Amino acid sequence: MSEYVLVAGTWLGAWAWDEVVPELQAGGHGVHAVTLSGLAERRGVEAGQQAHVADIVDVVERLDLRDVVLVGHSYAGIPVGQAAERIGDRLARVVFVDSNVPADGESFVSAWPDGRAMVERSIAENGGFWAPLGAADYAGQGLDDAQIARIVGSTPHPGASLTEPAELARPLGELPATYIKCLLDGAEPNNDVAALLKSERWELVRMDTGHWPMFSQPHELARILLDAARK
Repeated sequence: MSEYVLVAGTWLGAWAWDEVVPELQAGGHGVHAVTLSGLAERRGVEAGQQAHVADIVDVVERLDLRDVVLVGHSYAGIPVGQAAERIGDRLARVVFVDSNVPADGESFVSAWPDGRAMVERSIAENGGFWAPLGAADYAGQGLDDAQIARIVGSTPHPGASLTEPAELARPLGELPATYIKCLLDGAEPNNDVAALLKSERWELVRMDTGHWPMFSQPHELARILLDAARK
């Protein structure tokens, strides 16, 4: 039995995994969906990136989890990647779901030069938080109107977590990892991920859907996560 720790990306809380959790549990695994500081039921809290790393590590250590499959979607790949090396031999595998990956000394916005000005402007205009994007920004991602409405209506994201740099003690390529690339969000992984995929410990899995597969293809995503635990 594995213990899954699921962390969704910007604006989202543990609720984002509601359609994935039952299938993982049906496979006999423990499942722990995490809401990061400042989001969903924890909204309004100022939180930097290292606070989000601590949120994830705390769940693993407080519950004394072993054989852990850490899953990070989108932004959450950055704190999940750092947490993965900090939990030591408790880690079985880390799964990055169409996500950013941490690079020592780099932040979420520094790895996204085309979007940096937009994110920083939103943070400045919204009291230190990145407001959810509008409905039009989710077009072409395999989502229906109700799914888009749920994301648009979610929580503004703590801005400090997007500008604070990652801290890695060793190369990310040394971790056992699966990277899930969602093809409607781009046919190929970015250059940082492509370099990591050269490691013999990393594998690439493609999904024919958009950037939010926990909504658009939850059953297929659950199947891939179950396969990852068997690696």
